[in-house]
Amino acid sequence: MTTIKGFGNRMKKEQNSSVVITRQEHGISRKLMSPNALRVLYRLKDNGFVGYLVGGCVRDLLLGREPKDFDVVTNATPGEIKRMFRNCRLIGRRFRLAHIHFKDEIIEVSTFRAQASNEPEPEPNDANDAGHRQRDARMLKDDDGMILRDNVYGTPEEDALRRDFTVNSLSYNIADFSIIDYTGGLADLGAGIIRTIGDPNVRFQEDPVRMLRAVRFAAQLGFTIEEETRKALVAAADTIVRAAPPRLYDEMLKLLLSGEGAKCYDLLSQTGLFAALFPAFSSWLGTENESFPHTRFGAMLNCVDSRIQQGGKVSPPLLLALLFGEYLDAKAERFRRQGAPWQQSVNAAIAEFMGETCPTVMIMNRVGIALRDIISQQLRLKKIPGRRPESFIARHDFYDIIEYCRITHGDKKDVGKQLDWWVAQSRQEAPVPLPGLAEENEAPQRKRKRRRRRRNPNAKSKIEGT
Repeated sequence: MTTIKGFGNRMKKEQNSSVVITRQEHGISRKLMSPNALRVLYRLKDNGFVGYLVGGCVRDLLLGREPKDFDVVTNATPGEIKRMFRNCRLIGRRFRLAHIHFKDEIIEVSTFRAQASNEPEPEPNDANDAGHRQRDARMLKDDDGMILRDNVYGTPEEDALRRDFTVNSLSYNIADFSIIDYTGGLADLGAGIIRTIGDPNVRFQEDPVRMLRAVRFAAQLGFTIEEETRKALVAAADTIVRAAPPRLYDEMLKLLLSGEGAKCYDLLSQTGLFAALFPAFSSWLGTENESFPHTRFGAMLNCVDSRIQQGGKVSPPLLLALLFGEYLDAKAERFRRQGAPWQQSVNAAIAEFMGETCPTVMIMNRVGIALRDIISQQLRLKKIPGRRPESFIARHDFYDIIEYCRITHGDKKDVGKQLDWWVAQSRQEAPVPLPGLAEENEAPQRKRKRRRRRRNPNAKSKIEGT
């Protein structure tokens, strides 16, 4: 792990100014960086532009962690970036970004952003010069202060001050391999603190999703949220619903599939964010069922964390089924008491859940359908072999159905045998025998008797004829 404690004295001496950590002092090797990111940085440098690695990749390299992605910032405009890279695609309206596509990786490149400005954005003179350096782009905010558009180009320092948290504002300069700190991020990294850059009340107002990011970084890195940042987060928790529902869905997946989902949930619950995102489910979770608390949610979070930490994967439909399955079962049981058949009760429960959740956290329709199938197909597992078992095995979500049953009911001996039988069948192996189970589900087949050939009494044997 790269040490960062030795930078403390120097940062105190250069307070309120940028701190430059040379290659010999930080010890980060380019061997740990993405080759594609280095290609982008060197091409920008060769064309006379400034290029920095920035954000989470620099933070993780300093902490001795493996970065998931590498982001680049530069003084080149999106149009200039596109002319330099044939494999470039420009995306976004609120934040104009360049995606450099490689075979197995996408490097995101953004232009240095300037400080906030509330002046209106003038219309461009030419519709084709949207990426040109001469464009006088401005930031647009709504009446509540949330950023709607942000294409204001600025300097490296202004760009660093515009970022969300100090530990995410560190830059790696490809020109001399140094690390540049404009915000005191190295000190917070050494102290294990998540702190917003600037007034946290304003920063969370500009983009409510920053509250979820604060929780995720604190849980993943094992850091604490700085006191003023935490107070502002708790005060603004209810405003999380102002963010776009699809963004909130993506952020929730990042939180719950981070490998630290249980810690994330604890922080979400303590700050009031979870109740704001899932009010109906949160209310149900706080009640008791026949004097027993709902403990399955926490157990499933720990199970998902354990699987991800061991290198496994959990699909979004399976994640939702594991976390909300008990809640959905309670809804389905209510519909069954009203006379609905099994399948209709599950369909109604899923529809009600989607209606509660999607206005705030937009679960995609295909994910909702897969969630419904995982829950409703649990009965099919008990019918061995049942009608057309090969069609059931061919389902794209077959293993999610198996895993849901194994995780939630796999401790029962008979259930384990059923699942082993289905898995063996899917692998074209010999079926695992299940004594007595097949007879319960299938009517026993009568053994066909061999028909005896009647002998003609008038016929003479060959011996007699001879």
